[in-house]
Amino acid sequence: MQTKSALGCRFDAVAVGEVMLRLDPGHKRIHTTRSFDVWEGGGEYNVVRALRRTFGLRTAHVTALVDNPVGRLVEDLMLQGGVDTTILRWAESDAAGRQRRNGLNFVERGFGVRAGVSCSDRGNTAVSQLGSGDIDWEAVFGEPGVRLFHTGGVFAGLSDSTPAVAREAMAAAHATGTRVSFDLNYRASLWAGRGGVEAAREVNRALLPLVDVLFGNVAAFDEALGVPWDPDLAPPTAFQRSVAAITTQYPSVRTVVSTSRVCDSASHEQLGALCYHEGQFFEVDPRPVEIFDRVGAGDALAAGFLFGLLGGRVPVWSLRCGFAHAALAMTTPGDNAMVTLPEVVGVMEGQGVWMSR
Repeated sequence: MQTKSALGCRFDAVAVGEVMLRLDPGHKRIHTTRSFDVWEGGGEYNVVRALRRTFGLRTAHVTALVDNPVGRLVEDLMLQGGVDTTILRWAESDAAGRQRRNGLNFVERGFGVRAGVSCSDRGNTAVSQLGSGDIDWEAVFGEPGVRLFHTGGVFAGLSDSTPAVAREAMAAAHATGTRVSFDLNYRASLWAGRGGVEAAREVNRALLPLVDVLFGNVAAFDEALGVPWDPDLAPPTAFQRSVAAITTQYPSVRTVVSTSRVCDSASHEQLGALCYHEGQFFEVDPRPVEIFDRVGAGDALAAGFLFGLLGGRVPVWSLRCGFAHAALAMTTPGDNAMVTLPEVVGVMEGQGVWMSR
């Protein structure tokens, strides 16, 4: 898939989405800890942060934060990640957070038979109040240009107004020749009280005609699009059937990428990856992965794959890059992988302790 030349663009990738302050109790429990480590994270943001921090590309993120100390902390964390924040919108604080606030996400790591716990506190956030016309997308995607735009179902599910913002951005990107990637990332909590799964499907179906590269798994294809799947089928077969249904209905979708995961426990799983690209299927066979922090593995897969896409690599190389990055992401704390490109390449080449040549 051809993308714009890097020489003629200001950014390799731009995303829109919420950035929350993640509070992590480490090896303790949320309800018993007396201290938290803090990180920043968000489904769409994690992708452009990894593209900048791990893969060295030029990225920016569009979001909104309340201008108070918590918002400035999130900004500082974003700056440490190297992501350009010039398109960040600041919303006035009302001192008590009754009208708008910054999102919080408490994340507890699982271990063995004890599953991880995520407790988000994100109602009435500043970014969820973005509406049509709030962002000048023509200025974002116009000269000197952007090569790829990324967003997803988390941003589209934040409020009744964010789907229109996503559509505006995706349409403006297409109008300037910018490729569009979209991660379905279905979150039931975001749609509770707002129409549930049927409302999510309606929103995602309306956005898919503007998508070039789609990320998700067979469960997300079912939940977020209404494409049924048979759990008794082998993962590659189930993936191929889902892809056939998606690409028939949405021919603009030229590439579909998915993880293949079988969780033995909160500390161990079999991780694989699957890809469809313009009529061909590719697979990275599942391999055992030890888990330190599960959050963000799907975003890491997307970032690694998009790095390959933007670099003009063949799909199987891009898929292997995404797989290696996702595996490494689960070995470090926080939403984002604390790894380098040489480490990713090393795992791709079989230098990981659990991979053989």
